[in-house]
Amino acid sequence: MVADTKRPPPETVAKFLQGYSPPPGVADELLRSDGRLRPAWQPLIRHLAAQSAETRARAFARGDQYLHDTGVYFRQHTGEGSTERSWPLSHVPVVISGREWATLSEGIVQRAELLERVMADLYGPGNLVKQGYLPADLVARNPEWLRPIVGVQPRSGHFLHFLAFEIGRSPDGSWLVLGDRTQAPSGSGFALENRMATGRVFHDLFPKANVERLAGFFRSFRDALIGLRADDRSRVAILTPGQHTDTYYEHAYIARYLGFMLLECEDLAVRSGQLKVRTVAGDQPVSVLWRRLDSRFADPLELDESSALGTPGMVSALRAGAITMVNCLGSGALESRALMAFLPRICEALTGERLKLPNIATWWCGQPSERAYVRDNLHRMLIGPAQSTKLPFDIDAGTALGGRFRGGVHGSVSDWLEREGETLVGQEAVTLSTTPAMVGDQLLPRPMVVRVFAARTPQGWTVMPGGYARIGRTGDPTALAMQAGGSVADVWITSDAPVARETLAPRDTGPFLRRQPGLLPARAADNLYWLGRYVERAENGVRQIRAYHLRLEDYGPDALPLLESLARFLAGYGLDPSEESVPPGLLQLFDVSRGCAAKVRDRFSTDGWNALSDLATTAHEVAEGCHPGDDAARAMSLLLRRIAGFSGLVHENMFRFLGWRFLTVGRALERADQMAAFLAAFTDKATPTGGLDLAVEVGDSAMTHRRRYSVETSRETVIDLLALDAGNPRSLLFQLDVLMAEEARLRPAGSSGLPEAGRRILLLRTALAVAAPEEITPARLRGFRADLAAISHALTAHYLS
Repeated sequence: MVADTKRPPPETVAKFLQGYSPPPGVADELLRSDGRLRPAWQPLIRHLAAQSAETRARAFARGDQYLHDTGVYFRQHTGEGSTERSWPLSHVPVVISGREWATLSEGIVQRAELLERVMADLYGPGNLVKQGYLPADLVARNPEWLRPIVGVQPRSGHFLHFLAFEIGRSPDGSWLVLGDRTQAPSGSGFALENRMATGRVFHDLFPKANVERLAGFFRSFRDALIGLRADDRSRVAILTPGQHTDTYYEHAYIARYLGFMLLECEDLAVRSGQLKVRTVAGDQPVSVLWRRLDSRFADPLELDESSALGTPGMVSALRAGAITMVNCLGSGALESRALMAFLPRICEALTGERLKLPNIATWWCGQPSERAYVRDNLHRMLIGPAQSTKLPFDIDAGTALGGRFRGGVHGSVSDWLEREGETLVGQEAVTLSTTPAMVGDQLLPRPMVVRVFAARTPQGWTVMPGGYARIGRTGDPTALAMQAGGSVADVWITSDAPVARETLAPRDTGPFLRRQPGLLPARAADNLYWLGRYVERAENGVRQIRAYHLRLEDYGPDALPLLESLARFLAGYGLDPSEESVPPGLLQLFDVSRGCAAKVRDRFSTDGWNALSDLATTAHEVAEGCHPGDDAARAMSLLLRRIAGFSGLVHENMFRFLGWRFLTVGRALERADQMAAFLAAFTDKATPTGGLDLAVEVGDSAMTHRRRYSVETSRETVIDLLALDAGNPRSLLFQLDVLMAEEARLRPAGSSGLPEAGRRILLLRTALAVAAPEEITPARLRGFRADLAAISHALTAHYLS
């Protein structure tokens, strides 16, 4: 790393490092064995040492603010469910020199190719078992070895395309592989976000620190996936289990970053042997699928019949060569702890080479000699399930460490080995290396493991120049997981020379071609449609609840008949303000709105998402201890301003693609339905005094009514303004104009004739346009609502089913 920065005096650096003392016998990223700083770290440490505590705190806050504004989170699981938590960034990156990384990369590439060959054999000829390199029982008992995949020949010619490896330093400073991630490796998107946040923390150092960029890695992989398509008509997609998985944020982020569709299994169907995605324009082919859910859930027909996440026929499409799966189903079999015991010998047999990057020493206890060795060395062994995919420092109740059971289990470990040896492995107890982390304002060593990524391209495997480091909360190496309070850090690979400024843009030069908008899955369109409806329903509820509390405050018992009428009306929507100042039903509307947006995070702007999240959070906050009358009215006014902020972001800044149109259609339909219902209830002759003024207020048209009509509020003036005025954005006629315009834009270019939804909108709009105010009776308004429901059904049947 070369950085043009002022060097602080040596005594300043020494003072900053005071108290930084790695445990004895442990390798450290910052310090050599002789206690001197590693050269790659020197510019960063000098930069930190030269800053005051206040300056460092402000710099760290910039990174945290970026993560908050971007909405990066992880899902914290507890006994009561799961919640979203702020991303726990460890602000000091892990720094590795380019020379050392080059050697590491050679080992990663060799290991990736080795795993490819092992998987090809496990699902092909089975020579590793026939020739004694792998025990047959170990393969057959592996829950991730899937019999339906045996004999499948990948259309791309390869089983594996994207891998991750957990690596750490041994006490002598050399690197070891602690675990292989072949199933559906996560973390690459989080590595990007860590880089963005750390770049803000060190905005004055990073540009001149010669840190290798990550974009080139993703560009190469994106181009490789596009090149695997069956033809130009088919698409590449990312398959996610959905928003409740731990890494859903990353799935949405990567989909946006690379420009791929983010799909759930319900978006897909296998028809005539081809994998299709259901879109608003009909079924469209998908020929490359980057899978981010476990294999066994992918197909309830041939794999796990209880899976609600799968697409029936997925295995048959894979078998027929209709899709390239990244990674192929069944690849989770390579993550087994027990396999690591045999990889060194397998590598020599298949490649004629020794492992360049060895894995942690592992012994399968199903063999007498290995079991005896583990039993004789219990003091330095971690013993656990052979088929586990956990890392050797993830110690739980099913393991023994140092000859003793963990988690309160009692008994003899030796007897356990003899009794259940074929189901167990022994692994050398991990002594993780340490890396610097800021704890308060002190730099302290903390245990660390790095996840690195490799992607297959037409030129072979390429390794991301960086990664994703997990940092322990304390010195305990078993507490690295975020669920246990651990944090994450960026990984800087530094060069002695300036590095290329990589981007996702293609390198070739040629005429500019504007990309056509991507396909919109029907599920995504449906969620955007209902997002529009729920937000509008919530806004109407807020306006009506505010009107209730304003009258309660200003008129008290004198407004009782009107208040009772309004409370009954709101109760029909689960929003009775006479029972609770902020009804739980209103909070639920904000929550379900956020839920709809969460399902389409890849299609929703960060600012829009943050505005909606803030809106839902504010709604719950104002509900706490809110009193009837003025207090509740003020709370509703605050929510209206937040809703206006969200609406402004969506409607002023959101690109007018198909998704925006479905959101707009949903909002217009809901506004029309809510207005028709309110007018039917409060322009009726039986409505208590004040009902007409209430309708004008809820319709946000009081000022316009005063300017336009010189007479007092009457039923005719209210109907004219709120139902028949095409210039009033709250009127029924205005919403029908919006619906008619947007429905026309939803139709494919060149289509002829009106679909049912378009025909119904045109008929309803025409009938309303020629009506006189006195003709718009409550009965006709109720019929108008029925017509709106029919339009909604027609839109759903045509586009969203």
